Amino acid sequence: MRAKALIPFIPYIAVSVLHVVLGLMDHPLGGFATKQLLMATLALAAVWATWDLRPWPRPAMVLVLVALTGSWIGDGAGLLFPGLPTLSMMILFFGIAHLAYIVLFWKAPGIADARRVPLWAGVYVIWWIVTLSIVGPHAGGLLVPLAIYGIVLGGTAALSTRFGALVACGGAFFLVSDTLIALREFMEVPGWVDDFVMPTYELGQGLMVFGAVAVLRRNARAVAGAGRA
Repeated sequence: MRAKALIPFIPYIAVSVLHVVLGLMDHPLGGFATKQLLMATLALAAVWATWDLRPWPRPAMVLVLVALTGSWIGDGAGLLFPGLPTLSMMILFFGIAHLAYIVLFWKAPGIADARRVPLWAGVYVIWWIVTLSIVGPHAGGLLVPLAIYGIVLGGTAALSTRFGALVACGGAFFLVSDTLIALREFMEVPGWVDDFVMPTYELGQGLMVFGAVAVLRRNARAVAGAGRA
């Protein structure tokens, strides 16, 4: 069943690997050409993996698709908004994506057994304070947007723990990726830091969506089983 559950995600996995490899090779296709396929194939996977559920978990899936659309626009900010500051547009649309994830994990529509946020998730508050203290002095006019974005990013990571270990790992990877971007954009860091931005981002988004879909499917089976009983 686990192998079967991966089938809808094969296009996303393939594009993710291809994008990273081409990026490491400095190939032109490692830019927007493959990057803009990432969230598109992940959205396809999410819909494909839940299409047979009845009733279809519309509220949860709308939030997933809003998050992936915001992420898709954020990924292509430099291409879609050539006359505007790329980093500002990324913060805006990824902020929208995180808000959608936050509502999904907080309200848990269609999920009967969402867990409580564990105490250890408080580490994300510490992460926010430490990261802002390191990057903040170099952020200039973006300090306030960066601080707000950090709150929603940490909120996604903390609330993702409600959907189990897989989704929680995804939230953590997403946070790591954005932390690396902040360090890269505002400070001088070794070149290898940039090499980990996309792999951690792809893992983060992929694990969150795959895990959320798994929870939705498990809940649907439980409801169907209770109905037959």
